[in-house]
Amino acid sequence: MKWVVLAAVLLGLVILVLAVRPVVGRLGRLRRAALTLQRRQAEAERLQTTALALQREVETLRLKTEITQERLADIKVKRGAHSR
Repeated sequence: MKWVVLAAVLLGLVILVLAVRPVVGRLGRLRRAALTLQRRQAEAERLQTTALALQREVETLRLKTEITQERLADIKVKRGAHSR
């Protein structure tokens, strides 16, 4: 009788191991995929920070260009007034 119980327990353990094995393999792939996603998220955040800095720089350059154009227009007006 003990052998039957022991055999049933061992058979149950074998079936459990066979059922769990593919799941454990998938967990490893899922962990690697999660790490890849975390790295990509960190890269996206860095790129977003860089993009915001570039956007601020573009706005600064736009303002400087606007000021330069206004000064150039003033110079042209003054030159036009002196040549008359």
